[in-house]
Amino acid sequence: MFKILSVNPGSTSTKFAVYEDEKLVCLHTIRHSADDLKPFQSLLEQHEFRKNLMVDYLVKDGIDISELSAVVGRGGLVRPLESGVYSVNDKYIEDLKTRYSAEHASNLGGVIAREIAETIPGCLALIADPVVVDEYQDVARISGLPQIPRRSMFHALNHKAIARKYAAANGTTYEKLNLVVAHMGGGISVAAHRLGKVVDSNQGLDGYGPFSPERAGTLDAGQLVDMCFEGKYSQEEIRKLLVGNGGLMAHLGINDTKIILQLVENGDEKARLVLEALAYNVAKEIGAMLAVLRGEADSVVLTGGIAYSKFVVDYIKKMISPMIKVTVYPGEDEMEALAMSGLRVLRGEEAKVY
Repeated sequence: MFKILSVNPGSTSTKFAVYEDEKLVCLHTIRHSADDLKPFQSLLEQHEFRKNLMVDYLVKDGIDISELSAVVGRGGLVRPLESGVYSVNDKYIEDLKTRYSAEHASNLGGVIAREIAETIPGCLALIADPVVVDEYQDVARISGLPQIPRRSMFHALNHKAIARKYAAANGTTYEKLNLVVAHMGGGISVAAHRLGKVVDSNQGLDGYGPFSPERAGTLDAGQLVDMCFEGKYSQEEIRKLLVGNGGLMAHLGINDTKIILQLVENGDEKARLVLEALAYNVAKEIGAMLAVLRGEADSVVLTGGIAYSKFVVDYIKKMISPMIKVTVYPGEDEMEALAMSGLRVLRGEEAKVY
């Protein structure tokens, strides 16, 4: 029997779980307030704080950490790579520390995995399907400026796990399907999955696509350029407006859709309009990805935490259902996906080298 620890850091939370083979033993989500994270100048500086909190929880649960066979972290923003499971090596850690791609909470996954695994003889430190998985078709990489090519950056782990879950539920395999998957969480990514490959998506971190609870999404480029040079904001402040203080946070000062839904129920028309706009933009992006698949899609699949919202899901369905079937898998299967990725390696699949 193999004991596996899954680690999934988010911007304001750290999720982790322990599995014994396929069996879930414990699952926790530690919420981090703004005050908790205020002392840290960067995300990577938070790794010791988050790791120690996790270890304390595991000890209270009676988990013997020395028995872990693998620690699997959510992969971070590193170099573009193919889908799969990777060993955490020195080059991977170096690219995270030098911010090779960008700063993101998922960068902490591999760092925490390695630090824990290094204390346990024979324990593997792994990451799986990071957000920089790149399977784009060539035509999808071209933007209007050769200096700024389109980049593959999406919630690859949950996209892949949910797509496989849909395939299994329908008696087939992921590699035989065409799907549009929309992950709706703190960030939103919508991707075209063609026969097991993600051939196009929006850039769900700081680029383009629907705005999310805390990300600005596609903006008027001209107005953004003016904002950058008018002297009111520093570069760091602009980045914070794009990721962290954008989207629902910018309009309403709240990034929790549950609270916003309560406002809507209480008759707050501004909250209703902004939440409708989020759903509207997700549906538009889904339409774009249906075009990428030339309309030959088996289903649109909605997932992520916001997919629990009937208000948002119903709005999207009104726009999309006349064209194609919509399937909903609310929440995320990322903890299980991480653990099963580690289990495949422990059972003989070779981990890829970063």
